[in-house]
Amino acid sequence: MTTSGVIDYSARHESFERWVQTPLGRSLLASQRAVLDKELQGLTGARQLQVGLSHRLPLASGTDFAQKIITCPTWHAHMPEGVAVCDADELPFPGDSMDLVILHHTADFSPDPHQVLRESARVLRGEGRIALVGFNPLSLWGVRRLVSRHRFGPWGGRFLMRSRMEDWLRLLGFELENSGTYFCTLPLQRKHGASGRRQRLAASSRPHLLPTGAYYCILARKREYARIRTRASWRKSKVISLPGTVGVSSGCASHSSGRVDRRGTEQEQ
Repeated sequence: MTTSGVIDYSARHESFERWVQTPLGRSLLASQRAVLDKELQGLTGARQLQVGLSHRLPLASGTDFAQKIITCPTWHAHMPEGVAVCDADELPFPGDSMDLVILHHTADFSPDPHQVLRESARVLRGEGRIALVGFNPLSLWGVRRLVSRHRFGPWGGRFLMRSRMEDWLRLLGFELENSGTYFCTLPLQRKHGASGRRQRLAASSRPHLLPTGAYYCILARKREYARIRTRASWRKSKVISLPGTVGVSSGCASHSSGRVDRRGTEQEQ
């Protein structure tokens, strides 16, 4: 997946999406959905944004937001409404336009994870929340990544330290509300499906006492009041139109036939 030392992130994104379809991957995703459903229950607002690797892995489907948007880095045919194709480190949305941002292993599979957090902070309104999900290097999964010769599935990710992500969030003006690790199980596939213990772990939404779970989930609040603007300070050609945004015409935040490049323009596939 690399050529002359250059990482092919697109190939790693596709590899991770295929891996999630395995028994172990499905158990991991079920655990993450259970954790986010518990942590985000009761939240309401105008817009929820999930920045991830695939539009086929939705999270927090039970939240009460008027509009739910998912971004992914690669365009696919027959994409549903509400999906935007863009890079995670340059989101095509106005500042202060989201009430909740979910980062699903986005920093793990990004060439610039710090910029991913900065972009998420930019589009998040004051007092909005961010939920960050990432692989835990201080776990058996982290050991598996170190000894693995192939960078497929989750082993192609960075496995960033949870304390490092928490420090970055604090520097960006966030206040931590909850942080824990989950899914403490062996990173091994089983031919005949998940064991009973793995199914119980997937259904559980309680963090482990020891920080050795396969992944961590950090919930933080942006400690900054939303600014009141008399006019839009962004260029309309650089952002996706969002319903209810001052200075932006109504439209659907979906890219079904194009990709937003780093200049914010749309390129036909």
